[in-house]
Amino acid sequence: MKSHSLTIQYCFTLNDGSQEIFKFQLDTESFELLLNTPGRLPSWTELSFHQCPNCPLTPDTHPFCPVAVNIANIVRRFDRLVSHEEIQIDITTEERIISQKTSAQRGVSSLLGLVIANSGCPHTSFFKPMTRFHLPLASVEETIFRAASMYLLSQYFLREEGHHADLELHGLREIYDNIHIVNRAIVGRLQAVS
Repeated sequence: MKSHSLTIQYCFTLNDGSQEIFKFQLDTESFELLLNTPGRLPSWTELSFHQCPNCPLTPDTHPFCPVAVNIANIVRRFDRLVSHEEIQIDITTEERIISQKTSAQRGVSSLLGLVIANSGCPHTSFFKPMTRFHLPLASVEETIFRAASMYLLSQYFLREEGHHADLELHGLREIYDNIHIVNRAIVGRLQAVS
């Protein structure tokens, strides 16, 4: 059976009129990003370079950090961008087009949220199914609602299969604690090369 892909496009229009367009294909079965990695990986994408302290991967089995590999093209293309600069962003999914003037930081954060969730990092795998219903430029409240809903739905299915259901959301807190560590480590990795 042939798998299908889902397309999500981010178009950033900068103040000088130039555009940066990112078109992502996601496999609808695995939610893996397709053809997102650069041909030649920069040295800062190596797993051992500022590796996350909570990383369960080893350089022997994974020579490159999955998050770093998947954000390498984004980092390269936005090296001239100022975070507080106001830009126009247009995001196209199969269901809708979202168009908004916002800060470069907010637009890039939304883009990174999509890419990092699908990077293959073990700590971000919980978020992969949420990308099917990606909500660009989501507020904190929207993100909390979506994550808690997804977590509770997974707990329902676990209970239906005879497993313990974590209705106190302890596992969700652990997921976010690990994501916080990953985010800080990725920032450290990028600061080390900039």
